[in-house]
Amino acid sequence: MTLVNKKWSEQQFLDTRQEVLGTWPTGAEVDLDEAIAYQKSIPEDKRFCAKLNKAIDDKVTLIQPRAGVALIDKHIELLRFLEDEGGADLLPTTIDSYTRLNRYSDAEHGIKESIAQGTSMLNGFPGVNHGVEGSRKVTESVKSPVQVRHGTPDARLLAEITIAGGFTSFEGGGISYNVPYAKNITLEHTMLTWQYVDRLTGYYEDRGVSINREPFGPLTGTLVPPSMSNAVAVIEAVVAAEQGVRNVTVGYGQCGNLIQDVAAIHSLRQMTDAYLKRFGYNNVIVSTVLHQWMGGFPQDEAKAFGVICWGSAVAALAKATKVIVKTPHEAIGVPTKEANAAGLRATKQVISMLADQEMPMDEMLLAEIDIINRETRAILERTLELGDGDICVGTVRAFEAGVIDVPFAPSRYNAGNMMPARDNKGAVRYLHIGNVPFDKSIVDFNQKRLQERAKADNREVAFQMTVDDIYAISNGQLVGRPNK
Repeated sequence: MTLVNKKWSEQQFLDTRQEVLGTWPTGAEVDLDEAIAYQKSIPEDKRFCAKLNKAIDDKVTLIQPRAGVALIDKHIELLRFLEDEGGADLLPTTIDSYTRLNRYSDAEHGIKESIAQGTSMLNGFPGVNHGVEGSRKVTESVKSPVQVRHGTPDARLLAEITIAGGFTSFEGGGISYNVPYAKNITLEHTMLTWQYVDRLTGYYEDRGVSINREPFGPLTGTLVPPSMSNAVAVIEAVVAAEQGVRNVTVGYGQCGNLIQDVAAIHSLRQMTDAYLKRFGYNNVIVSTVLHQWMGGFPQDEAKAFGVICWGSAVAALAKATKVIVKTPHEAIGVPTKEANAAGLRATKQVISMLADQEMPMDEMLLAEIDIINRETRAILERTLELGDGDICVGTVRAFEAGVIDVPFAPSRYNAGNMMPARDNKGAVRYLHIGNVPFDKSIVDFNQKRLQERAKADNREVAFQMTVDDIYAISNGQLVGRPNK
């Protein structure tokens, strides 16, 4: 099958389904007509799209954790705790690593070991193995909407089973769940498999069932310049819309500088709306999500709460539709349910306190929005040019050319020539441009900001800045200053 940004025909989609559903025995549980009827029976207050749409109208920020364990009853217990004790507005089901790699036999072994050991031996919920019935037990057992969160390059069977199982939102995309997660999988392959996921979502949509789709915004989560992650988010939103998705959440991973982070969410919303309308997708509802800091955390719980609350403030002041919440155990390992709930309560407190406040559109914020817009537009326009107007073809070629270049990504299909670093105020800038297609004014802007830091640090502009920045927050700073 050739990758182009064109909606799959119904017959093409249905023919491919037979192969997908035959991958693992639980695929036989999916009856599409019955699944659509089941989805229609889910009340509005348990539907992701409805809750996000209301949040947009009410200008409030919802909170959502990450969470997932191997066994159904234990997973339900965890979600109910986060809902009741943490006050989560939206619930996750984080999928285990074996399922993400389509290693369902290994996941099955993990379920058996979890039963034998009396504790989860998997780092998430094996949705494919638990099947439609197991998924419905989860979604029916809580009061809030539930989303599938994972990291799967080929999520076709997972999407079929979990959407039929009552999940009303599905995360991921052909770029964002490949380049930051996999080494040897081509962009052509993952963009095709994710076109299938989006076509499945569009199939439900065409029959009156709206499923929210959320590309993974933070990418590698390590000093990703806002324009680079925003460009990927726009691409994945446009590709999803072509397949019939009508409710999309575009995301951004907190970088640390308040003005840049608030500006990034504003820019993300503006750019996504602009490019969807440019290609004629006028009936797509766009929401935004701020991911709290995805990099290294302090081991001290009190300091970790400081990082969590800082991200909460960004989400509230940017008026993001929702925020993905971290826990004070980030530096230690898998958090307890109590720690997870504590992160939620801390986030809710900050968001509630800032609910009636706004960050004024002053000169500094507008200037930051403008530079992010200009950088994002430069990346997207060159991508479209490389694809002769086709955004899917252009994306593959843009990665080959280093036009889209994600820092610290494991994928060998990512150039790895671009390198970021913080400026003197902690905003993430382009240290090495690589082949990212910026004009002289944008290059000069980034270099000037980094030179200001170099002067303050009494050192040269160099890669050591990047290294220092990676460890800075876990060491109690934002900018990685040299030891004095």
